[in-house]
Amino acid sequence: MKTGLIVVDVQNDYFTGGAMELVNMDAAAANCARLLEFFRKQQTEIFHIQHISTREGATFFVADTPGCDIHDSVRPEADEVVIVKHYPSSFRETPLAEMLKEAAVQELVICGAMTHMCIDSTTRAAFDLGYNCHVIADACATRDLEFNGSPVSAANVQAAFMAALRVPFAQVSTTDQFLGTE
Repeated sequence: MKTGLIVVDVQNDYFTGGAMELVNMDAAAANCARLLEFFRKQQTEIFHIQHISTREGATFFVADTPGCDIHDSVRPEADEVVIVKHYPSSFRETPLAEMLKEAAVQELVICGAMTHMCIDSTTRAAFDLGYNCHVIADACATRDLEFNGSPVSAANVQAAFMAALRVPFAQVSTTDQFLGTE
């Protein structure tokens, strides 16, 4: 089964000093970089996803700002695909599905940010399209949220979304588990 890597929205605005800082983004990006290295050595399909906001009043990933640039830790190589999206799902109004089909990819490894938004949306859409999905938990990052006045820590957001994706949408593992280095 041919496998492809999807690196979702590892962009400057999610890092320290960015417009939408995430918890543990540096560690998640370092694990994304490890996955990239592995897939590059395997000469397997790699897809970088870059979110450019078109929503009026957007405060991050604003076009033509340094915040929307892909972070240096996962900078695409010249021959790697970069797909621009404008919605949480990497499939909505993008050529991703067609490109995966053309490349005969059947299995996806998904990493990046934000867990509760674009990772969740992309994984569920991929599952609905028939892909076998793997989400690499420690190569994803999220942030603290709030619901009905109650704070929800990033750790709890991460755990809840990984638990929800685990069955039936994806296999969920750590980078070490996936790479067999644990």
